Amino acid sequence: MNMKNKLKRMKKHLQSDATQLTDNIKDEPKATTQASKLEIPNLKEWESYGAKPYFTNEEYCLIREVEYDLDYRHGKYRLGDLIPVMEEWQTAEVEHPLSAKGHLASDLFFFDTETTGLSGGTGTTIFLLGYARVLKDKVIVRQHLLPGPGNEVALYQSFLEEVDYTTLVTYNGKAFDWPQVKTRHTLVREHVPKLPSFGHYDLLHASRRLWKNKMGSVRLANVENEILGIHRKDDIPGFLAPMIYFDFVKTHEMQGIKGVLKHNEWDVLTLITLYAHLSKLLLVNNGERNKEEEYEVGRWYDTLGERGAAAAIYKNIAGSSWEATFKLGLLKKKEQNYEEAKTLFLQCFEHEDNPHREMAGIEIAKILEHKDKDLALALFYTEKTLNFHLEKVKNQLKNKPVPSSDIEKRMKRLQRKLNK
Repeated sequence: MNMKNKLKRMKKHLQSDATQLTDNIKDEPKATTQASKLEIPNLKEWESYGAKPYFTNEEYCLIREVEYDLDYRHGKYRLGDLIPVMEEWQTAEVEHPLSAKGHLASDLFFFDTETTGLSGGTGTTIFLLGYARVLKDKVIVRQHLLPGPGNEVALYQSFLEEVDYTTLVTYNGKAFDWPQVKTRHTLVREHVPKLPSFGHYDLLHASRRLWKNKMGSVRLANVENEILGIHRKDDIPGFLAPMIYFDFVKTHEMQGIKGVLKHNEWDVLTLITLYAHLSKLLLVNNGERNKEEEYEVGRWYDTLGERGAAAAIYKNIAGSSWEATFKLGLLKKKEQNYEEAKTLFLQCFEHEDNPHREMAGIEIAKILEHKDKDLALALFYTEKTLNFHLEKVKNQLKNKPVPSSDIEKRMKRLQRKLNK
C-alpha cells in the first residue's frame, strides 16, 4: 500500500485505531539485553537517514541530526538572518519579553515536540523531541525519537545530557510542549538529569498580539503561509502524527515516521525565521511594519511601560490611526505636555473613522476645564461628546438611549461653574 492510501486509511480510523494501538503498545516488551540493543529494526536505513541509536539503562532511542547552511532559505528569510537581528538586540535600549539582549544566537534553543495526543497529562506521550541551534557557520537540527514504550529513560537522558541551552523558543510551548516534558520527566526523573531553569520565548503570544485581527487563526501553519512566505509540499498533517507513530511502533515501517520527522524539522526551522521576523518588527527603528503592526507593537511597549518606544512608534501613524493618535495623546498627558495632548485628542475626536469619539471628547474637556480653565469650551466639547454618545447608543440599541452618567455629571458640573 502506498503512503497516500495509508494516510487515507489512518485518517478514517483515527479515533478507534488510536485506542486499539495504544493497548497493543502497552503489551510490547522493552529491550532488556545487550543483544536486543543490537537488533534495531531497519538500522541501516536509519543510519542512511542521519539517525543513530543511543543506548542507556538497557533502553535505546534514535537521534537524528541534520545540518543546514546559514544561506538556506526558509520562506522569505535565510536561516542566517537571525544573527544580525541578534546583534541589533544587543544595542536596543528597551526592555521586552522577546529581547535577546545578552544572548548569542547559539544560546537560543528552538524547540518543538510531537506527541500521541493533544490533551496533555500522563496519558499523552512525547515520542519526538526536536530542536535547532544556530551556530556561527551552520544550523543544526537534532531529533530524539522514542522507538516504543519502555524507552523514555533513553529518550530524556540523551536529550538532557547533551543540551546546553539558555533560552527556549517555542510556539505554544509554555502551555503545552514544556509542561508535557515536565509531566513525562517526573515518570523517569530518578534515572535522568534534572530539568534546568531557563528563559522562555513563546512566539504564539507575540503572533496573537500582532496578527489576531488579520488571520482567523494564528496557527503556525497560517503564520507560515501569510507572514513568512513558507509553503510546505508533501507535509504530513499534524493530526495524523499520532496514528503514524502507533503504526511505526507496531510495524517498524519507516515511510510515515520519516514524514513526521520532516514535519517536526520544518517546525523548528520556522521558529528560527519567525523569531527573526518578530524581532525585526519589535526593534523600535524598524521601518517594515504595516499600520496595524505599528499600532500593536506600540501598544505592547506601552503596556510594558516603555513610554519612549511606544510614543516613537505611535507617532509614525498618528493621524492615519485614531487609536495611535489617542494613545499618543495619553502618553503626552502623562508627561504633562497638555498642549500637545490636547491637539492629539482633537485630531482623534475629528477622525472620521473613530467610532469612540467620546473617549477623546472627555479628555479634551478635562484639559480645557482643569488646565486651560476654559469652562465654556469645556462645556461645548462635553455637550458634543454627549450628543455623539446618545446618537451612537440610539443607533446601536434602537430604543430610547440611556445617556452616560459620567458625561452628564461633567456637563452639569460645568454648567454650575459657569452660572456662578
